[in-house]
Amino acid sequence: MSYPNSALSAWQMTLVAVVAVACLAAWLIAVYVAAREPRDRDGAATASSTDTTESVAAGSIPASATGEPEPTQQAGSQMAA
Repeated sequence: MSYPNSALSAWQMTLVAVVAVACLAAWLIAVYVAAREPRDRDGAATASSTDTTESVAAGSIPASATGEPEPTQQAGSQMAA
């Protein structure tokens, strides 16, 4: 009994390599997308609209527009009533 040739042809080897590289590229892209910081979706809407939700003093720049974090109060600095 004679068995068929088990060696892969050139187009089959190329197909295996292309599928492997495509899967690796898709995995790397998925890791990159998952590791990104979330976008500030409210920043674009706030910057383009007029100040209807909060009053900003004339000439002042809100902290969200400068990219600086907003100042936070420390728990020890609050006075009990």
